[in-house]
Amino acid sequence: MTAPLAGKTPVTVLTGYLGAGKTTLLNRILSEAHGKRYAVIVNEFGEIGIDNDLIVGADEEVFEMNNGCVCCTVRGDLIRVVSGLMKRQTQKTGRGFDAIIIETTGLADPGPVAQTFFVDEDVRAKTELDSVTTVVDAKHLPLRLADSREAAEQIAFADQIILNKTDLVTEAELAEVERLIRRLNPLAPIHRAQRSDVPLDLVLGRGSFDLARIESLEPDFLNPTHGQAGHVHDDGCDHDHHGHDHNGHADHGNAHDIDASGIRGISLTAHRPLNANAVTAWLNEVLQAQGPDILRAKGILDVAGEDRRLVFQAVHMILEGDFQGPWREGAERYSRLVFIGRNLDEARLRAGFEACVA
Repeated sequence: MTAPLAGKTPVTVLTGYLGAGKTTLLNRILSEAHGKRYAVIVNEFGEIGIDNDLIVGADEEVFEMNNGCVCCTVRGDLIRVVSGLMKRQTQKTGRGFDAIIIETTGLADPGPVAQTFFVDEDVRAKTELDSVTTVVDAKHLPLRLADSREAAEQIAFADQIILNKTDLVTEAELAEVERLIRRLNPLAPIHRAQRSDVPLDLVLGRGSFDLARIESLEPDFLNPTHGQAGHVHDDGCDHDHHGHDHNGHADHGNAHDIDASGIRGISLTAHRPLNANAVTAWLNEVLQAQGPDILRAKGILDVAGEDRRLVFQAVHMILEGDFQGPWREGAERYSRLVFIGRNLDEARLRAGFEACVA
């Protein structure tokens, strides 16, 4: 597992639709002989929480919020709970928590929860958002996507996805479910599981929200595999080259199929360096104008006059970006970014992106 930055406590936001298997995963986190000490914040919709009774071996490490789903209206409560944890975590045992797990209600939008770890200075100084991890029910996902906006949002927000109950479907059905997931989120790795039995070191302490690790965690982020949005074709490639401009202009991007929820992913690529001021201003403008509809965005950008990669990601209107390590020697330099959201105007996004080419 990756050590948290500067002694900060890593936080995993665990989400997923009702019955997907979140509580089963929590029980494993709390009861397996891993030698770690985890604090769990459980949030259940309604006045009377029941999850606390279902979680085994929790003792004083489970902290419950009963005042509705974790959203903007209770963000202050979440900040108080996390701050309280950080202040009192060493009083009983003399050691801190190895991580904090926040389980959202099955009907929650995880976006405001993730935003909490950027907007509150006290929380941000002591914790590091490790990932938004979504548990998905392989058998019932097609039905959920047809009748639930929340199920689609939880997938779109994810840094990683646990595809649970894979033993209840055929291989063909599993392939279709993964296609549906990719349609909503082309970036997040998918871990297949039965009874939430995914190895914990694959989902905890991964640093999925760490900007510097975007490319190392997602090696195909800059150049996806054949058939995926944004793939760059080389001389030995026999695939269709439609949409790739060898003159170095931004390509047309790829919009994944629109789900009933209206959520889709749009990929944009440019093969010439970008103007740093122009691309920063454009990203800020897009997020201010369409922030509520942009669930997530990530990008690795080639900026004119700069040997380092500009890496950014966004949650709604909150933008995080920084120059990271240098481009690999001899590697082709180009920019790629992905927007995941609803009501996205692909042509407008593409035009704005192309205008940033230096």
